[in-house]
Amino acid sequence: MDSSARFEYLDLQPSTGSFLNDVIAGLSAEHKALPPKYFYDARGSVLFDAICELPEYYPTRTELAILQSTSSEIAERAGRRGAIIEYGSGSGRKTRVLVTALEPAVYVAIDISAEQLRSAVADLSAEFTQVRMFAVSADYTQAMPLDDLEALRGPRRIIYFPGSTIGNFNIADAKRFLVNARQVARNGGAMLVGVDLKKDVRLLHAAYNDAQGVTAAFNLNVLARINRELGGDFDLSAFRHHAFYNEAESRIEMHLSSTRAQRVTVAGRSFMFGDGESIHTENSYKYSVAEFQALAREAGFVAEHCWVDDQALFAIHYLNTKP
Repeated sequence: MDSSARFEYLDLQPSTGSFLNDVIAGLSAEHKALPPKYFYDARGSVLFDAICELPEYYPTRTELAILQSTSSEIAERAGRRGAIIEYGSGSGRKTRVLVTALEPAVYVAIDISAEQLRSAVADLSAEFTQVRMFAVSADYTQAMPLDDLEALRGPRRIIYFPGSTIGNFNIADAKRFLVNARQVARNGGAMLVGVDLKKDVRLLHAAYNDAQGVTAAFNLNVLARINRELGGDFDLSAFRHHAFYNEAESRIEMHLSSTRAQRVTVAGRSFMFGDGESIHTENSYKYSVAEFQALAREAGFVAEHCWVDDQALFAIHYLNTKP
């Protein structure tokens, strides 16, 4: 039990070696890339929260509005006094709406950003004192021993995956993730997942290339993290943020483009960059409602319902696990 708040903390973080191995592998590839999960150190989490408040960035406020307007209907479908298991809990702003509506017996927050996770769950536990809470610092894309938590053995499990983070996976990985989530939810459980919809490319471009440059700072911060934690020598001024919509793949791509030919060293390993060569740091796939429901069915879910805002920007899908 955390000594300063009413929740239990579990540290299941991957080792620093995993970060190093992923960086070395990504920079050694023919097309350089880094996994987006490494965006979320302490500073990266702060920057992402700032992105969510930007006027150009519609997903957060749109998803929150959908939750607020449909929370009673969600509760009717999901039931009360169950267990909410949230992947990528972030600041917990949307979580409050869901916990208020569902009145769970147990809440488990899973996030790779340990500092933000503990702060958010501490605040939630002080507000919802009747809910047993767990903060699990972990990479939720990997298998976790959640069945070891006795508190999860009885209640109906509701997986909550907000923020359109499902779009960060390519289609095959998204299906694998949903298959794993289906196993965690178990027969009789459910999943609530936020999904960004296909829309006017101008809206997408503005959302990922904000006028204040916060998204650019968020993108570049991963290089600062490599410098700090892995002994890298990236010159951040020699890379620029580049985000665009790849229509053929139905996804936003974020890159860090080298502004000159240069050599970069990480943990004693050297990597050459050509002028204009980029590191692919994130994808954000956009779906139609029908496309995502088909993917969910392939993963073993029943696509029971979907809520969409009036402008058709964003969707929240309710998936159940009827055998």
